[in-house]
Amino acid sequence: MQEMILILDFGSQYTQLIARRIRELNIYCEIHPFNEIPALGDHIKGVILSGSPFSVRQENHPEPDLSQIKGKLPLLGVCYGAQYLAHNYGGEVQASSKREYGRANLTFVDHNASIMKGVAEESQVWMSHGDTIFSLPEDTSIICSTKDVSIGGYMFDNEDTYALQFHPEVFHTTDGLTVVRNFAVGVCGCDQSWTPESYVETSVAQLKEQLGDDRVVLGLSGGVDSSVAAMLLHRAIGKNLYCIFVDNGLLRKHEFEGVLHQYKDLGLNVKGVDASAAFYRELKGISDPEEKRKVIGRVFIEVFDEESHLISDVKWLGQGTIYPDIIESKSVKGPSATIKSHHNVGGLPDFMKLKIVEPLSALFKDEVREVGATLGLPHSILSRHPFPGPGLGIRILGDVTEEKVRVLQEVDYIYTEGLKEAGLYDQIWQAGSILLPVQSVGVMGDERTYENAVALRAVTSTDGMTADWFHFPHEFLAMISNKIINNVKGVNRVVYDISSKPPATIEWE
Repeated sequence: MQEMILILDFGSQYTQLIARRIRELNIYCEIHPFNEIPALGDHIKGVILSGSPFSVRQENHPEPDLSQIKGKLPLLGVCYGAQYLAHNYGGEVQASSKREYGRANLTFVDHNASIMKGVAEESQVWMSHGDTIFSLPEDTSIICSTKDVSIGGYMFDNEDTYALQFHPEVFHTTDGLTVVRNFAVGVCGCDQSWTPESYVETSVAQLKEQLGDDRVVLGLSGGVDSSVAAMLLHRAIGKNLYCIFVDNGLLRKHEFEGVLHQYKDLGLNVKGVDASAAFYRELKGISDPEEKRKVIGRVFIEVFDEESHLISDVKWLGQGTIYPDIIESKSVKGPSATIKSHHNVGGLPDFMKLKIVEPLSALFKDEVREVGATLGLPHSILSRHPFPGPGLGIRILGDVTEEKVRVLQEVDYIYTEGLKEAGLYDQIWQAGSILLPVQSVGVMGDERTYENAVALRAVTSTDGMTADWFHFPHEFLAMISNKIINNVKGVNRVVYDISSKPPATIEWE
């Protein structure tokens, strides 16, 4: 089995960052809820306890079973994990006036401690805790301190168990990656062999064994995830992969034809289906965002199921589910209340009677792109901005009509092509246009107008979990606004969304 680091999640907002830092080191890791510890074997080289919104002083605080881990495997507790180890093994954790949030600097570093090697004195760290460790269990030693917190980190003297009150996984901890490397490579002995090339080789072999001569059907969207999933499956089973690309009438301008042309060059067996009339008919008069998502998801499944039945002996449904989808759906706090309909996880109706294969379910978004490059996918596909499954249906606020789609397609096309021409497209994680359910007064020529307003959105991010708005040159915004208003009949006002995530989401619905 693939060697790995096991991360036990207590609900911290930073848990995924721990995994991303480890994977940057070409080391595989998995996140599991603290109360769902998988079978432990020789492939698990070490365990990390995440932070948490809970306090060990609370009556029902999370308590993992560490009986087969502590003292037997390398163990690192971060924030809540550090406090839990202290609290559970004889130390004392209390609320304190010397709480730390945000940046702090180390005032003491024990460089003899394996995980602190190479960490500079006065190194900046990121704190986020309301509790403080007041006393330590027996046979432990302090390995770092800050001005306000003497026990910034500690270790158990006779075993590979370490604990840190700061977060080494966040960007603001200057030597954070050094600490993570010290633990994963130095203490756990991981060999850093988990690369995109090795992932492709291993995944193709596993898919061949899993699928044999069975036929697989996969719904392509033109996006990164479904394209990379298709190429992995194609490499494993060749002609036994059948891809269906459904035009729901909510795609970008020229997208249906353009995507089909790209896939033809990749050798994939793809059938394009124009079902836009069915989607428009079912969406008529529906304004509620969640209801729109459900209708779009239902009609897609109906069309996809009908097309799948035209292929004989299909046993599997291929999906482009990626690791953040999996993590979110089995969160320690339960499936997130914010998971929207038409999501990859759990969206298959019983009547389809297909088994599911998800070749990307171990990967983060940036890793999907790296695997896609290894498979030879063109930059035009791999660099494509994320696009929601319901498409422009959730970028039209209010009810969806064919005319509204036409207007938004024109706006979006001018905006997207403008980004590419200005060399800005690849600097942005995701950009899109939103048709607002308001009309505003304008003057065009000598006439007074009362037409639509559109909002432009562009954000920077690494995984979509958090995002900041992109700081465009004012000249670009002026040029794009002018071009949209002059060329798209029905639009007389353009605004730019400067909200970050959180608190705003990337999409408006």
